[in-house]
Amino acid sequence: MDRGPEWRAFNSSEFQERSRTGYGYTLTLYDKGLTTVFRADKDCHGNSLRGETRFKMARLRRFDNRSKLDEAEQRNLSTALAELDRLSTLLHLPTNAREMAALIYRKALKADLLRGRSIEGFVAASLYAACRSLQIPKPLREITRVSPRRHQEVARIYRILLKELSLKMPVEDPIKFVPSIAAKVNLGSQAEAYAIDLLRAAKRRGGLTGKDPRGLAAAALYKAGIVTNNKRIQKEIAEAAGTTEVTLRNRLRGIEALLAGED
Repeated sequence: MDRGPEWRAFNSSEFQERSRTGYGYTLTLYDKGLTTVFRADKDCHGNSLRGETRFKMARLRRFDNRSKLDEAEQRNLSTALAELDRLSTLLHLPTNAREMAALIYRKALKADLLRGRSIEGFVAASLYAACRSLQIPKPLREITRVSPRRHQEVARIYRILLKELSLKMPVEDPIKFVPSIAAKVNLGSQAEAYAIDLLRAAKRRGGLTGKDPRGLAAAALYKAGIVTNNKRIQKEIAEAAGTTEVTLRNRLRGIEALLAGED
């Protein structure tokens, strides 16, 4: 879909003459950016309106504003998309992630999945589903940290979204989590490169399937820190990866056994 203008301009003056104002079409606004605006004091030519016409246009503008939020679905979207914008800004997520999260939330609302559940929880779960779908390395715990809902509640709603909307998520590659975790624990580029080589070697042997990608990345970085004399404690790396020390140790033993040729 081409969201640009249907006209061409060959110099700045033509561009200014043909430019338009207002939002483009977007799912992140409750009215999708198709907003109606009533000017109560002037007409389309900039001329001032008479007293009776001005009063009539003011009433039309007031009725239009009320009708936009008259339906329960529109009020729900107004609250939810404001929360989505807040979370996306705090997490520094790109526009395509916001658009996809808004689309997933609208589908959940259309399927009547929100009945008896929190709007904030569905917004956070939709945002996480969008990040997973676009393969943006953003763990659920990082999203719930800025959400008013508890981690367990958002995780449960995320599973509901997967089941009810039949969402298919791509398998995450643990290698893409290595740079962000390494930056959080201040590991150098040498340790980061070693961890990536370690994960690639384990992947060639088919030992990464079905394992938590963040746990695998944390284990590889912990091993890399030891080898490159830049060791970090397990708790520090596990917290940076959003996983537990037990998971880190289990994944580390699995990688070492795999590369050693053991069963």
